[in-house]
Amino acid sequence: MAQLWGGRFQSATDQDAYRFNASIYFDKRLVHEDIEGSLAHAEMLARTGIISEEDGKAIAEGLKSIIADVDAGKIEITDKYEDVHSFVEAVLTERIGDAGKRLHTGRSRNDQVALDMKLYTRKAVKAVDESLFHLQEALSDIIDNNLDTFMPGFTHLQKAQPVTLAHHMGAYFEMFIRDRSRLKDIYNRMDSCPLGSGALAGTTYPLDREFTAEKLGFKLGPTRNSMDSVSDRDYLIEFLSALSTIMMHLSRFSEEVIIWNSNEYRFVEIDDRFSTGSSIMPQKKNPDIAELVRGKTGRVYGALMSMLTTMKGIPLAYDKDMQEDKEVVFDAIDTVTDCLHLFTGMVSTMKFRNDVMEKSAKNGFTNATDAADYLVKKGVPFRDAHSIIGRLVLKCLEEGKAMDDLTMDEWKSESEVFEDDIYEAIALRTCVEKRLTFGAPGHESMAKNAAFYHEYLKKQSF
Repeated sequence: MAQLWGGRFQSATDQDAYRFNASIYFDKRLVHEDIEGSLAHAEMLARTGIISEEDGKAIAEGLKSIIADVDAGKIEITDKYEDVHSFVEAVLTERIGDAGKRLHTGRSRNDQVALDMKLYTRKAVKAVDESLFHLQEALSDIIDNNLDTFMPGFTHLQKAQPVTLAHHMGAYFEMFIRDRSRLKDIYNRMDSCPLGSGALAGTTYPLDREFTAEKLGFKLGPTRNSMDSVSDRDYLIEFLSALSTIMMHLSRFSEEVIIWNSNEYRFVEIDDRFSTGSSIMPQKKNPDIAELVRGKTGRVYGALMSMLTTMKGIPLAYDKDMQEDKEVVFDAIDTVTDCLHLFTGMVSTMKFRNDVMEKSAKNGFTNATDAADYLVKKGVPFRDAHSIIGRLVLKCLEEGKAMDDLTMDEWKSESEVFEDDIYEAIALRTCVEKRLTFGAPGHESMAKNAAFYHEYLKKQSF
């Protein structure tokens, strides 16, 4: 067992206790970040004269050779090592001798792992943001091509008022704008370097923490309080919260795709590449990707709850409980990244049944509010207009037809105010086009939004 401690112990660790305590099984994922931080630390130690330039050079060359061999598959990170830190230091010492033992001067595994997780999380935040960007690109294409594709808008899962497919997709585009904004906030807030905080109280060595912070790209410089530095996991909680919100948005979107894909709706047809069949029913084409995205949302929520629960009772500074941060964070990142990738593929290849959506909007009385507004503009009090149209809707339901199919005699049976212009007033295009307030589904309003989305996608988040 390769460990970075043991001098004061008289007997070896119980094997089961060793396995229970070890983190190598999952923190080996941090090997690139661990070596990245170690290279900066070694350069700083040599630069400040804490170790010799010769040792600093040997350490740097040794570290680079280790990561090259790991990437090439020439060396395996096994459970012989307690954690990724002991793996790197043990292999380094095997390769360059005593100089490798000087690498850990002026640092602890506490500030080392805090750094590794920050470096890893920063990359993950950017990767998730990029995945959201690609999903927004797919949505932008749908919006551009469907400014005049009419469909029913819903409240309470009941058909409410006519909108366009572009307007509906724009709602999700807006959600993902907020998601990306949250990721940027998290990135900026965590952009300080904990390296050099030691176990909890800094060190007596003359470390140049500003140098390592700059070397590692932390714009806020070194963290200000060494106790907080090694015990801070707020950025992981914030990230898991942002990931949970992203999954909530994807889950809502998935739910609609699942409904729209059903035989009862037939608004969309999911591409075969993102569907599955049944082992017994040959006619089935199931929206499994959307269903799995919806299902995996709970998994990411669980990671957030796990992290909050782990941190709620931990006194300052570092405690072993914090080792529990990695598996849930890694799993949540993998889950969200996979979901975004597959969901984007599904949406970008999905076929929309424009004719079915328009027919659904017409037969769902989504123009009833406009019919009431027609009466109001003719001088009828709104409450009376509401009742008149309600009775006409009931008549249509009883006779199985749309309001557009009512004869003029049928209109006038409820109010003499109706004239032939009622048919134009309740046409879907009219209903949508006259909604020109900012944020509404009218063509002019949505065209402005589509142009805004194009400009938004040209900007860099980070």
